Amino acid sequence: MSIGNSPEDERPFEDERVEEDREEARPSIGRALQQARIAAGLTVDDISSATRVRMNIVHAIEADDFTACGGDVYARGHIRTLAKAVHLDPAPLLAQYGEEHGVRPAPTPAAPLFEAERIRPERRGPNWTAAMVAAIVVVIGFVGFTMFQGGDDGANEANVAEGSTPGDSASPTTKTKKPTDTKPEASDSAIAAAPQDKVTVQVAAADGRSWIAVKDHNGRMIFDGFLKQGETKTFQDSSKVHLVLGDAGAIDLFVNGKKIKDDFKPGSVERLTYTKGDPEAG
Repeated sequence: MSIGNSPEDERPFEDERVEEDREEARPSIGRALQQARIAAGLTVDDISSATRVRMNIVHAIEADDFTACGGDVYARGHIRTLAKAVHLDPAPLLAQYGEEHGVRPAPTPAAPLFEAERIRPERRGPNWTAAMVAAIVVVIGFVGFTMFQGGDDGANEANVAEGSTPGDSASPTTKTKKPTDTKPEASDSAIAAAPQDKVTVQVAAADGRSWIAVKDHNGRMIFDGFLKQGETKTFQDSSKVHLVLGDAGAIDLFVNGKKIKDDFKPGSVERLTYTKGDPEAG
């Protein structure tokens, strides 16, 4: 008769050590998100701008501190959003969160609650910037139309042929494309009608969907969102336009009537500034 422990008695302890080694080899949720962000060449500011998740929450999650999220539902929503922004599969991270925090996934999607909190981080007043930009565009169009109306009939016909009237510049469909060309191009009429004392930047999502942010010379946000493939937007300012391109390789740029020749890589993030003297990146 043996007094010592049998091999069967020791086997559970060996299984526990193997499981502990596996847990130690797996990176934490925050570490996995941070490594993927760095590998994608993105800063915390880039991620915060693209996802609308506040920077302090991004920092906290990368440090595996989920208390700032406001609960498990919001924590899961933030993990899912940040994982997609850095091209990670969120399912393993959400499963790991459930294992570590002893909670089970909610039976109903948390996306509506999470989106409401993420999109409305703070109460804001009326969007006066957008209203001012719209008013400036209307005034510019009216002044340009009045100036061109002063010429003779031949000059007016030339202006119409070149697409320099305000009606043509307002419609992106007046542009003529080659039959085999599937990429969006700059609206020549919109650029031709732009005043010479301003900087005009046109952004075209030629090769795919891309997030962009645009600010004027005072640093005020003009646009913050996604351009779908084939979509084009034009921006003007009296002296300077600042751009952040989330996927610069998918974008074609036209500045003051000229196409910018670039070697942007797919997925790269580019920060650019253009003035009245360009096209050249500031």
